[in-house]
Amino acid sequence: MKSEPVQYMTRTRDFYRAQGFDRDYIWAHNETIPFSPLTKDLSACSVTVVTTGVTEVDVPKPLRQAASYRFADVPDALDTNDLAWDKDITHTRDRESYFPLKSLMSLVGDGVIGSIAPRYHFVPTEYSHRLTEEKDAPAVVSACLEDAVDIALLVPL
Repeated sequence: MKSEPVQYMTRTRDFYRAQGFDRDYIWAHNETIPFSPLTKDLSACSVTVVTTGVTEVDVPKPLRQAASYRFADVPDALDTNDLAWDKDITHTRDRESYFPLKSLMSLVGDGVIGSIAPRYHFVPTEYSHRLTEEKDAPAVVSACLEDAVDIALLVPL
């Protein structure tokens, strides 16, 4: 039996229509690729992580904004309780599966990447392209430039 790909966008659209939403979600897209090729060897690159997992759980969802935290202070688990996904089938108890700090440290030790940046970055799960483009993305870019980051791993939860 041949397996077919999951029609994620169609299923999501149908789900929200069933919830009574009368306007379909518009997924972000770019006419051009917003990435840049590396200008140096991977072994000389500084790497960071950008996640939607919450570090500061006492901040209410409507007030969350992009923030940067020291890797030295990363908690044992990031909070994902207010994110909508099937928590009966999947979980986030294994931090390394979605926040690969130990793997990155191993890659540094093996000389595959140059270093881990001093900070990782949080971006809220936001359904406003305007806020993402005007507020959160510039804050993360600014922090990455301050930390001389070459590669950012984007890990949405």
